[in-house]
Amino acid sequence: MIALFGGTFDPPHLGHLNMAMRCVDELSLAELKFLPCAIPVHKQKPSISDEHRLAMLANLLSGQQKLVIDRRELDRQEPSYSLLTLQELRNEYQDQPILFLMGMDSFNSLHTWYQWQEITKLCHLVVYQRPNEHCSPDAKVSAYLAKARTNSSNKLQTSKAGHCYFLHGEQKDIASSTIRAAIAQHDKEYLEHWLPASVIDYINSHGLYAD
Repeated sequence: MIALFGGTFDPPHLGHLNMAMRCVDELSLAELKFLPCAIPVHKQKPSISDEHRLAMLANLLSGQQKLVIDRRELDRQEPSYSLLTLQELRNEYQDQPILFLMGMDSFNSLHTWYQWQEITKLCHLVVYQRPNEHCSPDAKVSAYLAKARTNSSNKLQTSKAGHCYFLHGEQKDIASSTIRAAIAQHDKEYLEHWLPASVIDYINSHGLYAD
């Protein structure tokens, strides 16, 4: 199976790492690809360079042999539509299942994604749900979910696309925007809880998010 986890990773943090490892462990994945986007469609453009985000992501994933970085969206340097990336990967891996990992907030807003129905035909969606999060997509996505939802990881392995699997995660929740605010406020204790030392050192040495 090919597994993907897209995001701005601005900055990447332990919440991202925990989410990815939960997916790897539960679904027995050989590899999961982090896909940092160049120009996010649904979020503000990152305030730092692609090179800084890549370097921090590499630090976060250091020593994690099953977690790798796929930089195709950065190399494309155009709006990062998930559909285009999935079409590319489907051409590369024509006979393999593709998993697309996302948080509950992304799933609840899936109806706003570019050609989201086509996305569901190219991959299985794996939705990471924390105990305090509610599944509340719009009517069309709810109709898709009623047909696509499965509790069987085996179904993800035996078909190439079309299913939706919920991955139950920890209560802990964090946003990159909160971390950026903590950096600006020099909240060392908070940062040490959510960022590995290597990422903190990189941020400090390059003066990132200081404004």
